[in-house]
Amino acid sequence: MGMMKGLKYILLFVLCGLQASVCAQGTLCVSELLFQPRSGEAEYLELYNAGSAAVELSDFVIVRWVGDTLGARYALPQYTVAPHDYVVLTKDAASVAANFRVKFASKMLECSLPTYPNDGGSVVLALADGVVVEKFDYAPSMHGRLLRNKAGVALERRRFDVDCNAEGNWFSASSTSGYGTPTCENSQSQEWLVEETAFGFSSSLVSPDGDGYQDELVIDYQLENNDVYGQIAIYDARGNRVCRLLNDGLLGTHGEIVWDGTGDGGERLTSGRYVIYIDLYDLHGSKQVVKRTISVVY
Repeated sequence: MGMMKGLKYILLFVLCGLQASVCAQGTLCVSELLFQPRSGEAEYLELYNAGSAAVELSDFVIVRWVGDTLGARYALPQYTVAPHDYVVLTKDAASVAANFRVKFASKMLECSLPTYPNDGGSVVLALADGVVVEKFDYAPSMHGRLLRNKAGVALERRRFDVDCNAEGNWFSASSTSGYGTPTCENSQSQEWLVEETAFGFSSSLVSPDGDGYQDELVIDYQLENNDVYGQIAIYDARGNRVCRLLNDGLLGTHGEIVWDGTGDGGERLTSGRYVIYIDLYDLHGSKQVVKRTISVVY
């Protein structure tokens, strides 16, 4: 009996050790997990096809991890995951769509899944024959330390070319993405990291008159550090703040912020020059300010 138990643990260790090489060959990888939804809302699990060939989702199963052993298997529905594409599994697709910006509703699939504890656990992705493909060990400590409320915030994977559980490979989805990116590229994607903090502005003016021409200003950014927080506010020529776009939000490595040229109360601002202040900081005490002058015209 003891020998059989020992063999089972050895086999499990070997199978889990295969996960990095299997994932590198193009099978599915664990990409994103919402394990602590807000009260009454649904969890979700996102998978990513990191390879150059399509895979059949029904060839895989999700396995419940109980203590230190594999438990019940959860069959996955028929669905073809294209190369470099995402699929989201959940018990309640309507709940996820109501609380996150789901860009591709067709990639949301309802199915039975294990319940993932709020205090940490493991996500096990396996082939239908039981061979473990990937085991993601998640914990609340992976979230940003300045995140006040972790409920409703998904964990996102940054890289697929390293071991799933590599240090620093998971982080909170950015606030500007809505704290989750089900069905599309993660806001904390490693591929978007750059050497210097960079913000881009779609124009030097905004014309919020509803004529379809420059009605909005788009601020897109690419950040070197995934643990950057910021405040973004707009001030008039007298130094009065007229609009706050972001208040101590986690930015992520890339994203965009849209301003429609109105004030905090939704009122149209008068024509003239305004200054956008972007105050950035990280957990190591580094700070940076980005300023840009913008004109409001009609």
